[in-house]
Amino acid sequence: MARLKTYLLAAVTVCAALAIGFVMQSGAQSRKAGQDAGVVVSDITDTSSAAMPRLPVEAALAPDLAGALATLQPAAAKAVSEPVASLPEAPQDRAALATVAECGVALSAEARAGAMVALSLRAPCFASERVTIHHHGLMFTELTGPDGQLAIDVPALAQKALFIASFDNDAGATAVVEVPALPFYDRVALQWRDQAGLQLHAREFGADYFSEGHVWAASAGDMGRTAKGVGGFLTRLGNPDAAAPRMAEIYSFPAGAAQKSGEVAVSVEAELTAANCGKPVEAQTLELRGEAGLRVHDLTLDLPACDSVGDFLVLKNLIEDLKIATN
Repeated sequence: MARLKTYLLAAVTVCAALAIGFVMQSGAQSRKAGQDAGVVVSDITDTSSAAMPRLPVEAALAPDLAGALATLQPAAAKAVSEPVASLPEAPQDRAALATVAECGVALSAEARAGAMVALSLRAPCFASERVTIHHHGLMFTELTGPDGQLAIDVPALAQKALFIASFDNDAGATAVVEVPALPFYDRVALQWRDQAGLQLHAREFGADYFSEGHVWAASAGDMGRTAKGVGGFLTRLGNPDAAAPRMAEIYSFPAGAAQKSGEVAVSVEAELTAANCGKPVEAQTLELRGEAGLRVHDLTLDLPACDSVGDFLVLKNLIEDLKIATN
């Protein structure tokens, strides 16, 4: 009988040792797998949350089985099955999480006069970086300042206006704002890429070129005339110094508060330069008129050869004239 007890004790000891070895090997494999894993953030977050950059994930589990072999008893299997405590968080992990919080991207939007929206972008880890602003089909690129901030006014194209700020690594943020004054305005936008040399021109109520009623980038109008319902204004968006810049110009007229009836002739012009001559130019128009929804049209233009550098082309009939009636 004593010899039988000795055999049983030996068998239990062997099984317990094998179980301990399996747990230790599994723990090591878990730690190795945890070191190879990574978190990839691809979604754009809302203004209330931050976009996270990629960070390594460190496994923190470390089973404590010291002395187990020396204290084997028939109840050894029960001791092995008890929960394993994890190690405290490593200091470098806390530092990494603090860095994530500091690098959050935030975008805010506030409605202003003229159905404009004041955007404010805060991205402390994206100093002097290229950022693309998206707004209901409108796209333009800007550069953040040395402090990672950007402030810009944008004409709204929707009453519930959604704005997205996106960096080249997919980090970014969104903002939504109500723009109750938008129904009072007609808007025409022209957008393009790179050095296309395009310009948007509006001649109000038969105005001649370079007169008071001729609104374009060099004479963008003013909010005083707009507030009185007698004239519109032009907004130029985008930074030409950004890599592969997206540019846009938007003409706005207060059709819902107009004090004069007539037409506003809207045209697209192209200045021939060494950068665009002899090349096809792609552009897009976005039009918001009255109660009709936003209309989008794609344009493809073949510009003349480079022996015409310095000339201006007036591209008529690409945009329908605005018809204004007094209210």
